[in-house]
Amino acid sequence: MSMKTLMVIGAGQMGAGIAEVFAAKGFNVLLHDRELELAEKGKAGIKQRLERLVAKGYTEEQDVQQTLTGIKPIADIAACADAELVIEAATENMETKKQLFKRADAHAREGAILASNTSSLSITELASVTKRPEHVIGMHFMNPVPRMKLVEIIRGLQTSDAVYQQVLELTEALEKVAVTSQDYPGFIANRILMPMINEAIYTLYEGVASAEDIDTVMKLGMNHPMGPLTLADFIGLDTCLAIMEVLHQGFGDSKYRPCPLLRQYVQAGWLGRKTKRGFFVYE
Repeated sequence: MSMKTLMVIGAGQMGAGIAEVFAAKGFNVLLHDRELELAEKGKAGIKQRLERLVAKGYTEEQDVQQTLTGIKPIADIAACADAELVIEAATENMETKKQLFKRADAHAREGAILASNTSSLSITELASVTKRPEHVIGMHFMNPVPRMKLVEIIRGLQTSDAVYQQVLELTEALEKVAVTSQDYPGFIANRILMPMINEAIYTLYEGVASAEDIDTVMKLGMNHPMGPLTLADFIGLDTCLAIMEVLHQGFGDSKYRPCPLLRQYVQAGWLGRKTKRGFFVYE
């Protein structure tokens, strides 16, 4: 790949993970957030995670330093003019993403690719707010990014074959496995996963079984590595609700209706691990 420099917009859990995997492969990464402090916090989190791996003997200190050297926290989105690729990894909200795409499009160099890490929102709609819709594509990394091998590549209606091929090759350069989805709500992963999680929440809501027993059935009966309610807590219940609403609105089918209990938990601020309480309590 001739590509050397990219910008990641959003230095949270997903954005920092994406920055880490690119920097580990020798790319120069501009890690952007709305404030420099947030971008620096994202890099500090990467450093902490990598140092834990060194302590456990899973990686070498010199590799950690190479990765960290490749990541530059930055607050000015205009710096994306130096990048061949911009990956947006902000919150799962269409209006937020559209505004970021407009700003990135205004500063990015001619021919630069604009990608979104969205897990459910329309790439075609995001592309429509730019002057380069054929250069817009979805790159949906899985969480946690450094450990998960899968990347969903989503082709918008306007995405060119050349851009798709570049992103496919780039994904393979990261030693990830690419799958390709057309631009439908939820793509592949969340169109299958989220209704399963939603049904597990309905099972709890209707008093069929306890949260513990629901998760045990899926772990021991279906050989899932974690139960759907634990997974929902890990993802974030607000994110789960947002994706279910995208599916419900996008397909207009009642089978995608978010469980009232999910909505109630989000209203209560019980969002899962990040708030220490969801379907389970975390100390």
